[in-house]
Amino acid sequence: MALQTYPMIAWLLSSDVSIQYETQRDLLDAPESTLKTLQKKIALEGWGARLLSFRDRHTRLWGNGIYSPKWTSTHYTLLELKNMGIDPAIPEYSESTEILLHTMWHHQGKVRKTRHQDMCVTAMILDIAAYAHIQCPEINEMVDYILEHQYHDGGWNCAWERGDEHSSLHTTISVLEAFRDYEKYGYSYKLPLVKKAVPKGAEFILKKHLFKAEHTGEVINPHMITLSYPCRWHYDILRAMDYFASIKFPFDLRMSEALDIIISKRSKTGHWPVQDRYSGTTHFLMERTGGDSHWNTLRVLRVLRFYKPEMYATLLK
Repeated sequence: MALQTYPMIAWLLSSDVSIQYETQRDLLDAPESTLKTLQKKIALEGWGARLLSFRDRHTRLWGNGIYSPKWTSTHYTLLELKNMGIDPAIPEYSESTEILLHTMWHHQGKVRKTRHQDMCVTAMILDIAAYAHIQCPEINEMVDYILEHQYHDGGWNCAWERGDEHSSLHTTISVLEAFRDYEKYGYSYKLPLVKKAVPKGAEFILKKHLFKAEHTGEVINPHMITLSYPCRWHYDILRAMDYFASIKFPFDLRMSEALDIIISKRSKTGHWPVQDRYSGTTHFLMERTGGDSHWNTLRVLRVLRFYKPEMYATLLK
């Protein structure tokens, strides 16, 4: 029986072309020719084409803004397109990424006399720009900035200038994703230091068992164990586990409870839902809150394929 005909895979392949593309890429190991064909379609039909249609042809911006309004601004639309797997070579993505980069990052990150660019925002911009394969001095400056402000506990925090002494899960996951793609797309500036920084950031997350306060064991924030998509800048356990699986990070016992929670979220239909979404204006809703989610089901299956292959194989049938 071909994998494509298994009910779970067939359901994913019946969805938007971006879901088809990532299913073929991450679950079916499709040949490059198939992936290229599907990736090109993301800009031409479905959710990807709809997002591109909201771009102003003259300003080359979305939402009439760079970082705001959330979530229709250029920054968050580009992030969403990246996570959909859009072809980064299309002008709409590459041109707008250049504008985002040079508007949000200048004077080596000093956006005002008394303040540098937020660390999480810097990481997201680096991630978006790395995906577009942009080569410019600002990329190196952002890498320097992130490396220079890694906390002793291994992570990062947007509030480093305000004197916060501990890292933030939200900021740390954005940095780790950015560093993953920085390496993936062939950047080499200070790559040995980037590679050295990553395990420390991963350990910061693992020390918290992905969602618990270290000293009390309490859930840090209920949203961190709730399935939401798109994630925007927010951290949650599925986003963390999807990241770990993407870099083939070896299983760690401290992942166990988070994995169990994710698995327990499966609905009676056999899929995973969108349980919540972050408030703000959107271009459109891809999936209904409370309903079965192709995105979350795909992301969970990516995690299970790597960390629980026997369960993954059973779920597909």
